[in-house]
Amino acid sequence: MDKVLFSFGHGYSARALARHLLPQGWRIHGTTRDAAQAEALRAEGVIPLIWGRDDPGPALRTATHLLTSIAPDAAGDPVLAHHAGIISEIAPRLAWAGYLSTTGVYGDHQGDWVDETTPLTPATERGLRRVAAEAEWQAIPGLALHIFRLAGIYGPGRGPFEKVRQGTARRIVKPGQVFSRIHVDDIAQVLAASIARPRPGAVYNLCDDDPAPPEDVIAHAAELLGLPIPEAIPFDEADMSPMARSFYAESKRVSNRRIKQELGVRLIHPDYRSGLRALLAQEG
Repeated sequence: MDKVLFSFGHGYSARALARHLLPQGWRIHGTTRDAAQAEALRAEGVIPLIWGRDDPGPALRTATHLLTSIAPDAAGDPVLAHHAGIISEIAPRLAWAGYLSTTGVYGDHQGDWVDETTPLTPATERGLRRVAAEAEWQAIPGLALHIFRLAGIYGPGRGPFEKVRQGTARRIVKPGQVFSRIHVDDIAQVLAASIARPRPGAVYNLCDDDPAPPEDVIAHAAELLGLPIPEAIPFDEADMSPMARSFYAESKRVSNRRIKQELGVRLIHPDYRSGLRALLAQEG
């Protein structure tokens, strides 16, 4: 049987998954808002559709698997706002569906640990929207839904090295603040493992083994580059946008035990140190 993935919002994480699946003979349709991006996807072997222009119906009806990476907005989940009818129609035929959410749904836990059973108490508007979107997707009858709550994503093109090189990296220090993070290669391998071992209704946290203060990550990147470690800036004195400041409203350590126990995942980059070393090696 042909395996066909339809990917709404075929961006950074979905493209990493595609690199796993395409060599195995999968057909992948991916939406994008940008015509130039569509040509880049085509060059990678993905069949692109322009969001808002191309009718996804014919490709969606051929899908065996569905992935959505599009964030909700003030009006709700854009995919369901436009395509809930056809998704409900094909839901019983899909072998697997994945929704990429965020660990922001857990809110602030003052550095304590959370796992997939922790009550959802988001502290930001973004987190509230994600909780509502998760519930919308969970309410679709017959859909083999898997929810993936992603920590901060990094990887090629999304590491701290360029800012450190340019002298624009900032080490903002808020006592007790920790973030969890995940390398995009590990996102891809977790999604692939779930596709291989579906468990409809499952929720998974995607993060590495080492929640850490953000200033430590910047410092380690500078050390790897042999450049001066940027000066520490107290959080209360930092000039930050409201969006950037909102990330510091939450501090928690996120458990990844379930992806290891249920999916047998062994992280490629279990902490930011190995992840940054790998990024630097990729840069040559």
